[in-house]
Amino acid sequence: MALISLTKSYHGTKPKVVLFHPEKLKNPEQIIGLRESGKINIAVLDYISEQLHIGMTTEQIDLLIYEKTVALGGIPATLNFEGFPKSICTSINDQVCHGIPSSDVLLKDGDIINIDVSTIYNGFFSDSSRMFCIGNVSPEKKKLVDVVKECIELGLAQIKPWGFLGDMGQAVHEHAMSNGYTVVQEIGGHGIGLQFHEEPWVSHVSKKGT
Repeated sequence: MALISLTKSYHGTKPKVVLFHPEKLKNPEQIIGLRESGKINIAVLDYISEQLHIGMTTEQIDLLIYEKTVALGGIPATLNFEGFPKSICTSINDQVCHGIPSSDVLLKDGDIINIDVSTIYNGFFSDSSRMFCIGNVSPEKKKLVDVVKECIELGLAQIKPWGFLGDMGQAVHEHAMSNGYTVVQEIGGHGIGLQFHEEPWVSHVSKKGT
């Protein structure tokens, strides 16, 4: 039996109808596998937080994360995925997401950078990103980073059994708006599991109860 839902593609290009199969819900063993993958994913972000410095290139960040991921027994999920050439995404300042690491891009004093890490471990995919402040950032940038973290915490508080993804999206959207920000509607989150970017597509501007 399949349930029909209307969602957007991962890249936010156009709405599409997708079939959600309840049999794809994760069993206890798979949940354990996802948690183990997630441990590596988070450990890599913790590791790189201690390595970042002014003058470092985003390609150097990519190499360090590749080496650490492999050392922990994982595989960078983004590397060669649909032709993507690097192991992570690095997005600096006003770049929304999916920036490609480069030897030409150096971290400067006052930058904020999002490092997006996706990990495969024993066939299980995990995915998370983290914002970092480089040197002395402006009050405007610091507020943005702080409010985004608050949005995440408020959104996570809405995630519970038999709850709705829309509860999370509304909490995120309302807090961002109340602080003078808007949320990019075309970009959202996604499921994790046995494939990269599993359904459902996760909007951050959704409505409570949906």
